[in-house]
Amino acid sequence: MADESEEIVKGYMEEGTLFAIKNEENDTIGCMLIIDFCENAWEIKNIAIIPEFRGKGHGKACIQHILQLAKKMEKERVVVGTANSSIENIAFYQKCGFRFFEIKKNFFVDYPETIVENGIYAIDMIYFEYKL
Repeated sequence: MADESEEIVKGYMEEGTLFAIKNEENDTIGCMLIIDFCENAWEIKNIAIIPEFRGKGHGKACIQHILQLAKKMEKERVVVGTANSSIENIAFYQKCGFRFFEIKKNFFVDYPETIVENGIYAIDMIYFEYKL
């Protein structure tokens, strides 16, 4: 999964629904975990795609599928969080139509190991939402 801490992933795996991400040949190339964020919203808790399959539209297609499913289930929005250091993720979610709505300061400070991406320390969680 995309989260750096295996312990933290194990802590929330049981909370939601795990979807397999498949390619055109029906091979599993990733997964996405969806949990209830609140009564009328889902959260994309985690999404991961095998590196060699990234940048080929699989993630965007998966996001679009989840947005359609959420709308069908009468959810009002879908939210997703990513680290302040995850520059590619921040751009990806905005390209998918998500808008910034919240920062949880010091979210990653207590993680077992320090996370550094793009030369930036992961400190805060940046949340985006897609209103349906």
